[in-house]
Amino acid sequence: MTASERQLSDSASGTQNDEGYSRGLSPRTIQMIAIGGAIGTGLFYGAGGAIEQAGPALILCYLAAGLAIFVIMRALGELLTYRPVTGSFAEYANEFLGRFAGYATGWTYWAVWVSTCMAEITVAGKYVQYWFDIPQWVTALAVLGIMFIANLVSVKLFGEGEFWFSAIKVTAIIAMIVIGLGVLVFHFGHATNPTITNLWNDGGTFPNGFGQALLALQIVVFAYVGVELVGVTAGEARDPKKTLRKAINTLPFRIGLFYIGALVVIMSVSSWRNFHAGRSPFVEVFEQIGIPGAAAIINFVLLTAALSSCNSGIYSTGRMLRSLAQRSEAPAKLGALSKQSVPATGIAVSAAVMVIGVGVNYFSPEKAFGYVTSVSTIGIIFVWGMILVCHLMYRARVKQGLLPASDYRLPGAPFTSVLALAFLALVVVLLFFTESGRTAIVVGVVWGVLVCAGYPLLARKHANSTVRN
Repeated sequence: MTASERQLSDSASGTQNDEGYSRGLSPRTIQMIAIGGAIGTGLFYGAGGAIEQAGPALILCYLAAGLAIFVIMRALGELLTYRPVTGSFAEYANEFLGRFAGYATGWTYWAVWVSTCMAEITVAGKYVQYWFDIPQWVTALAVLGIMFIANLVSVKLFGEGEFWFSAIKVTAIIAMIVIGLGVLVFHFGHATNPTITNLWNDGGTFPNGFGQALLALQIVVFAYVGVELVGVTAGEARDPKKTLRKAINTLPFRIGLFYIGALVVIMSVSSWRNFHAGRSPFVEVFEQIGIPGAAAIINFVLLTAALSSCNSGIYSTGRMLRSLAQRSEAPAKLGALSKQSVPATGIAVSAAVMVIGVGVNYFSPEKAFGYVTSVSTIGIIFVWGMILVCHLMYRARVKQGLLPASDYRLPGAPFTSVLALAFLALVVVLLFFTESGRTAIVVGVVWGVLVCAGYPLLARKHANSTVRN
């Protein structure tokens, strides 16, 4: 029986799989995790600065990036139906590109979520300041502690928490779209000149030029971080082949509604000139409409979005560390499971590193969000690129008759995979033209050096362990 067949058999016949995890994530939970992964603070909070920079052209940026993300996710979906494992893309990199590629992918994805979680607790601190005069670092530490404890209890608690976090986010966006459409049609509220022509009559679709729109892609890419999280849940999802396929198939609808739809309504209700970095466009729109208490409600939703992403970050980093440990690419202790079938040691180590984010909030609260988002952007581009390369290698082996073909195939492959890789390469080039992007490049180079330096040590340790055994 192949690894893939064992996984599918376990999902049908029991509550645990051969990785030791408990299959505590129901189909409804996986669907909401998929939705929640596609809706984060990059949209709720980061979109303000992106609108200021690109104007209505930001909608086209989200559309272009969304198409590339769909290709990446369909490529991942094809790999997941071939062999659903918790290590996901790191496992595939190890299988198709060699051990170093798997090692680099796993550790980089861990770093992506560590830095992303730092961004989320940073934003959480800003949202709490809407009501209370509390230093950002205090809120950041409290949020991190709560999410850490929740993830230690059980995967089911993580799943339920993510379900309700995502439900709140979805409800908020749909409500904003419905109310915004009502303003456009019936012209109630206090918004100044709400009309869809705001998308092109105030400086044009590219008011700051095509170049500024391209440079906004860095912010746009960060907004999609987390969409690949469903791949990490494979080892703890019930009936992963069916559940993950459904979650990926609904991605175009989620992008169209929650990103494109929301931005169209936001920039129709109010001119793009009214949105600025450091302020959520959702709060801005509701304040301009004049709905009593609506801004506070939306601020609560944004806080929920930050908690959701932090919750997902702690979840994914613990699983990735365990996957690395199982391949002797991380300390063996990180591979241990608790009595609750969660990688408690990996979760604890990840949370401890995330405390650095608390320090960043303390020393530089105004620039913290920009620092950490630039770091996670370069990392996720690498991980997404590895997914596409692994998919190309898988397809090549299928063509050679070395592996069975999946019945869930990426349309237009391999051409669509190559186009998506070209898009990611473009984003990397564009990083050189912004200060935060150059910071990401520098950090990426430093991280690459550390990863390369650490690999020989782990390889030597693994070789010595193999000889002793």
